[in-house]
Amino acid sequence: MRICVFLSAADLDERYTRPAREFAELLGKGGHTLVWGGSDVGLMKVVADGVQEAGGRLCGVSVDFLAATARAGVEEMVIARDLAERKRLLLEKADAVVVMVGGTGTLDEATEILELKKHGHTDKPVVLLNTAGFYDGLKQQFRRMEDEGFLPVPLTDLVFFAEEAVGALAYLEAVTSAATAVGQGIE
Repeated sequence: MRICVFLSAADLDERYTRPAREFAELLGKGGHTLVWGGSDVGLMKVVADGVQEAGGRLCGVSVDFLAATARAGVEEMVIARDLAERKRLLLEKADAVVVMVGGTGTLDEATEILELKKHGHTDKPVVLLNTAGFYDGLKQQFRRMEDEGFLPVPLTDLVFFAEEAVGALAYLEAVTSAATAVGQGIE
């Protein structure tokens, strides 16, 4: 599976790096490909290192103004013209999406994929990995949106909330294998 991970490129403390590395190692050991923003700095580097060291593959999608921080020596690296093209390419190259801790860029990427799902423009599974309760407030806001009628589809159809890395990957593998079985006429 090709898993797009939206996350920060900032240098963060261990309460964020340890779970990110754990997820990366699970992804790599599972033979999956990381599709990510391509940066070789901060949390992005931690995840790319973990995937690569555990035997996974790397597909980076950087952007012109960040090309200097792009990771060398990956299986695939694309340099997009702008952030809009970068988001489009990240989603095109992935089978599923995991949202890890991040700032405004990560939030922008997360809301875009959820908006696409809401309107039926993608059916890719999306997991919000709520490391150290980072997204508790966002989770509460999403539930309020659902409760008050702002979401035309159930929140559970848009995103799966995982508290730990193992739960995030287990969900993606289960959903993907179920979709494959349905696609092959096996139910």
